Amino acid sequence: MRPHRVLGSALLLLALGVTGTAWAGAREALQAFTAGLKGLDGQFRQQVFDARGRPKESTQGRVALAAPNRLRWEAQAPYAQLVLADGRTVWVYEPDLNQVSKRPQGVEESGSPLALLLEPARLERDYQLRELPSQDGLDWLEIAPIKADAAFKSARLGFAGDQLRQLEYTDALGQRTVIHFSGWRRNPAFAADTFRFTPPKGVDVIGGD
Repeated sequence: MRPHRVLGSALLLLALGVTGTAWAGAREALQAFTAGLKGLDGQFRQQVFDARGRPKESTQGRVALAAPNRLRWEAQAPYAQLVLADGRTVWVYEPDLNQVSKRPQGVEESGSPLALLLEPARLERDYQLRELPSQDGLDWLEIAPIKADAAFKSARLGFAGDQLRQLEYTDALGQRTVIHFSGWRRNPAFAADTFRFTPPKGVDVIGGD
């Protein structure tokens, strides 16, 4: 069955960052994310599990991020899909279906577990932070929303040295998503069209502003 959950996972990545500074723990790493951060470019590998822990889907590809709230999530396997957020509109392009969907960018993205990295003041106000024991060679930080109606139940960030290597989060239905990152480039010089999207000629466009 073809996966359709890439969009929700992709939108959680609107604020990721890494720095080149050494620190003592995962919380310090998180606090250092926004210092001088303009953009990121790297590779991802994502796995989704249902509430019983059974694998549902797996995808991999490239992710590019730039402040404020711009994202290019390009799944390359097993199915091609582009999710692009330009700050105003979220576009989802599925080439094999010859289809593009669009919707205004807004509330859904701001409720993601990583959106707080673009709004540091929300860190202490809206989230409970707890450093977890190191596991699998990573230092872990747990992030739990204070509000009961949040879009996710909890999230974990895994750091190796000065690099964010893994994100895990559980949604309100108990579904668990694990995303592995590699090859980060910090503040790269993005091409002018990286965060722009124009529907190809002849493609069906669904939705609107």
